[in-house]
Amino acid sequence: MFIKTRFAPSPTGELHFGNIRTALYSWLYAKKNNGSFILRIEDTDLIRSKDIYSKKIINTLKWLNLDWDEGPYFQSEKIKHYQEIITFMLKNKLAYKCYCGYKKLNFIKKNQILNKEKPRYNGFCRNLKDNFKSLNKYVIRFKNPLFGKVSFCDSIRGKITFKNSELDDLIIQRENGMPTYNFCVVIDDMESKITHVIRGEDHINNTPRQINILNSLGAKLPSYSHLSLILNNKHKILSKRDNSSKVLEYKNLGYFPEAILNYIVRLGWSHKNQEIFSINEMIELFNLKSINKSSSIFDEMKLLWVNKHYMSSSSIKKIKKILISFFKKNKLNFENGPKLNIIIKAFSKRCSTVLELFNSISIFYKNNVYEYNDEYIRLHLNKNSVEIIEKIYQIFLDLSVWNEFKILNSIKNFSVLNNILLKNLIIPIRIALIGNIHSIGIDKILFFFGKKKTLLFLKKFLKHIKKVFV
Repeated sequence: MFIKTRFAPSPTGELHFGNIRTALYSWLYAKKNNGSFILRIEDTDLIRSKDIYSKKIINTLKWLNLDWDEGPYFQSEKIKHYQEIITFMLKNKLAYKCYCGYKKLNFIKKNQILNKEKPRYNGFCRNLKDNFKSLNKYVIRFKNPLFGKVSFCDSIRGKITFKNSELDDLIIQRENGMPTYNFCVVIDDMESKITHVIRGEDHINNTPRQINILNSLGAKLPSYSHLSLILNNKHKILSKRDNSSKVLEYKNLGYFPEAILNYIVRLGWSHKNQEIFSINEMIELFNLKSINKSSSIFDEMKLLWVNKHYMSSSSIKKIKKILISFFKKNKLNFENGPKLNIIIKAFSKRCSTVLELFNSISIFYKNNVYEYNDEYIRLHLNKNSVEIIEKIYQIFLDLSVWNEFKILNSIKNFSVLNNILLKNLIIPIRIALIGNIHSIGIDKILFFFGKKKTLLFLKKFLKHIKKVFV
């Protein structure tokens, strides 16, 4: 059997980690079995669907390198085709027109609740004669079997069974003539010959209805796998409205696509105690039987840990490419300072993301000093710091050779001659130049700034702290 999977998002918002996990698992299963992975955009909700979200869906998958073999297909381009099949179903008594309006349906529902019955459509219009006429608008419903059971073997959850008597007659076409989600999904899966449907557990209740439609059309049933949902740290389901779960946001934060995939693959699947997987390892090791049934919690700190691993193990060339995009976005010239290769080597292992790296090094490429924080200055410096910086300024001014060895040696000599602890010299210099007492070696910081910029920044800082400690 030739394996075919699909990822079928609706363009009503940006993709979150739950969506991408579905895409990744479907993609991995297809790749593992030398099959085909299809991208389908389910945009029949014309009010909520937006072109901008369709583009972001495609851009997100491209950024993550989740390439598709077919598509993207857009359901909105097949409306007439769906309507033709619905017409066929009407003629063959597989569906019927329902004229029950909102008021009548609401009345039926209220009575069912009062009688402690499960709210469902009671089939009032199911057996109307073909010559029945009404001025009311109508929807078209699928004639769900009244008796028996519908069962399917979920690859993750085992056998799941529903009584047909518990399933109502599903609306497959709205009053405005637009086919519904559940119907379009069935037709697309059938015509694309999808063999394996991998999706969230929130679709379990849709599955028996979709199976009954497939059976009515004589179609072959796919295998179903329903993934447990991913919850946020408040144990609520991830939402497209939650910025922290939007995958594309993490590109802007300087995360690696490989880190995103590595983190996502383990939100429900595991292989022994292994934490880090290459893409090839994921393809080789992935299987549906190892997916667990319990919900996963989205943990930003764990994701950051995974990204830090990729940050420290990625090549300078790869980091540089992403880093340059941040320079361009911030309209900062990366040639107006130390060579990127050297500075990446010095800073990258201290940072968890490329954005953090950019924020750490951008000061070396700016002509203006950072914005001073007087509270931070008072916390770490005092009036004596003014005199120390003045003397350090003079030493640097007189330094004829500007390299790491000469810089560090001059600071050490000053420390010994003036009986000042080395850290009490380094801290004022760090705060003067980068506004932080934590960073790489002071010799590297000064070397990266260069003599001219170092003296300029020290001079401006001196002028400022004289006012702070008046």
